[in-house]
Amino acid sequence: MTPGLSVGMKRFTYVCLSLLTVIVLPVSLGEMYTSLLNVKQAISVERKLVGYLRTYIDQELERLEDIRRFYAKVSDLHKELYNEAGSAMANPLVAFTLIKRLHSEWLNVVYSNEALENAQALRSSFEEEEADLPKLEDLQGAANGLMRLQDVYALQVASLARGRFQRVTNGQTVDIYLPAVSVPLSGDDCFLVGKVAYEQKDYYHSVQWLEESVRLFRAAEVGWSPENEGTLEDALDHLAFSHFKTGNFSYALSLSQELLHHDPTNGRLLQNVEEYEKLLVAASPATADGLRRPTCTYLRTRDTYERLCQTQGTQPIQFENPELFCDYFTNDHPALLLLPLKREVLRLQPFVVLYHTFVTDAEAEDIKRAAQPGLRRSVVAAGEKQAAAEYRISKSAWLKGSAHSIVGKLDHRISMLTGLKVHHPYGEYLQVVNYGIGGHYEPHFDHATSPSSPVFRLKTGNRVATFMIYLSSVEAGGSTAFIYANFSVPVVEKAAIFWWNLRRNGQGDVDTLHAGCPVLIGDKWVANKWIHEFGQEFLHRCSLNPEE
Repeated sequence: MTPGLSVGMKRFTYVCLSLLTVIVLPVSLGEMYTSLLNVKQAISVERKLVGYLRTYIDQELERLEDIRRFYAKVSDLHKELYNEAGSAMANPLVAFTLIKRLHSEWLNVVYSNEALENAQALRSSFEEEEADLPKLEDLQGAANGLMRLQDVYALQVASLARGRFQRVTNGQTVDIYLPAVSVPLSGDDCFLVGKVAYEQKDYYHSVQWLEESVRLFRAAEVGWSPENEGTLEDALDHLAFSHFKTGNFSYALSLSQELLHHDPTNGRLLQNVEEYEKLLVAASPATADGLRRPTCTYLRTRDTYERLCQTQGTQPIQFENPELFCDYFTNDHPALLLLPLKREVLRLQPFVVLYHTFVTDAEAEDIKRAAQPGLRRSVVAAGEKQAAAEYRISKSAWLKGSAHSIVGKLDHRISMLTGLKVHHPYGEYLQVVNYGIGGHYEPHFDHATSPSSPVFRLKTGNRVATFMIYLSSVEAGGSTAFIYANFSVPVVEKAAIFWWNLRRNGQGDVDTLHAGCPVLIGDKWVANKWIHEFGQEFLHRCSLNPEE
């Protein structure tokens, strides 16, 4: 048996016009799916492609109009002039025009290069934009993003295909969010998502998405479309093998038998059917494992993580804990006395504070604008080095205070609020992050947990504290979830979160394990300021209790 392949159908490349997305930032080509900014910028390139296609259609219509005129001329001659062939051919002018038409005019019409020239012009225009088109990794990354949203927010695939974000709660299908703009997915869209899962040997997801693909292909009023990557037969073929891999031999057999009706001489299908029949006879009901989600690096905390993400933020209710409060905070700093900030104490252990309206709209836009040229795929610590990872999907840029005046202003404001030295090297440069399709950052610590971590390259100790600014709002998802502390904070535009990563004895605080939940709807931007230990000795003193 071999994995599901095309059943004698015409194949097309992965670039399909219905799913085109592109990027216009030359400094940030590649990995488009990791930043929603890049996906938004794709619209301008597809708009160009639409213009090229319009030109091609107009040229083809002109060509077809010429052919239609020639057809009408010849048809009229046969209806009116050639009814009496003998008398018509008696006229040498009539005879000459017939011979001339058959010798040259028909050849010029049938073998015209105009159609080829029009198609080649379209291809040339398309190729001019090809460098800015998404790569295969973008399609795979976008598909994985949809599957991530499906898992974390317990979304139904059938609902996603209808453009809805729904889950089943207490036996009832409920909308968890109604987006202002949405589109349904086609059978081919679902096929591509399922195929990505299939090629990753993730049959848990491939079964669900391919089943929806088959349903949509069957329900479609039109058959195969030229922009499609797959067909009903392709979806059935992949789905049959996916069911086989999950132990559902009965369904794999029935789907393969259905495929044989389309291609009864396919030797591979015949071999599969024979093998499935043998397996079905030998298998017991307990043999099939059924659909199981793939394991992951954060399996130990996955249930808590997903629950915190699904609640869309579970800030503590003040009356349940009288030690939590809101106030106007000055930190006894003269500059804040006339304009204090609204502070909300969210947690005492770990100590987490939310500062409302920390930046203005103009400042947030300035930061995002300054970061855009430098956005690159976000990386994580991998031993002594840093590398991209699937558990962090975003792009980020580092802004130096010396190069951007807004950064210096923020550093000063952060220092006033925290009472700490935050300018370089006591604090790292400001990191600006834009999340991509299903963009997230799985549970992690901000402080280094290994002596070889790149965090120590500044030679100013570990990250004692984190100051994270929300530069944008999101419609749904994107909360910051503190896993062991068991609460999450929704995205609050223009606000900032502050927490201590280290205890006063310098040890890492395990309760600060946190995650950036996947963005369901919206364009999430944040700015991170990581503050280091050294330089804070007299500003954030050790406790007399070495255990604290």
